[in-house]
Amino acid sequence: MEMHEHHGEHGGATPGQHTVAPGSPEGRRELTRLAVSATLHCLTGCAIGEVLGMVIGTALGWSDAATIALAVALAFVFGYSLTIAPVLRSGLPLRAALRVAFVADTLSITVMEIVDNAIMLLIPGAMEAGLTSLLFWGSLAVALAIAFVVTVPVNRLLISRGKGHAVVHQYHH
Repeated sequence: MEMHEHHGEHGGATPGQHTVAPGSPEGRRELTRLAVSATLHCLTGCAIGEVLGMVIGTALGWSDAATIALAVALAFVFGYSLTIAPVLRSGLPLRAALRVAFVADTLSITVMEIVDNAIMLLIPGAMEAGLTSLLFWGSLAVALAIAFVVTVPVNRLLISRGKGHAVVHQYHH
């Protein structure tokens, strides 16, 4: 991480910017904070899509594979949508905004979806438990929480290399 823009002034840095040495304790904390923030953003979109897909598939009595396919598809739709909206507000055309979202979110969403769906499949009875079952909802909450923990280091690495959500930050105002 070389330089991050922030709102406000910091020390003797240019207004709106400050430099943080990447290897310093402050730099590592800032990088981790940004990764957690990016992962929470990813989790929001993934959770909306995942929960919606699981609810629809479970309510309709679909197979595990069909339910998971719907949940994953919706997680990508909502995940990308949450990134595209502010990028479009910055004035970027739709095609470019879509490209930014794909570059920023694909790996993060993919990791999150692999982890949370694998956990749902590994918890005995979770997929068959039904929408009124604490097992279903508890398993889904645990799966999303573990997926979050696993995805933070992925986003941290991407941001440290100027990729992932680091690409999106230039469009936030």
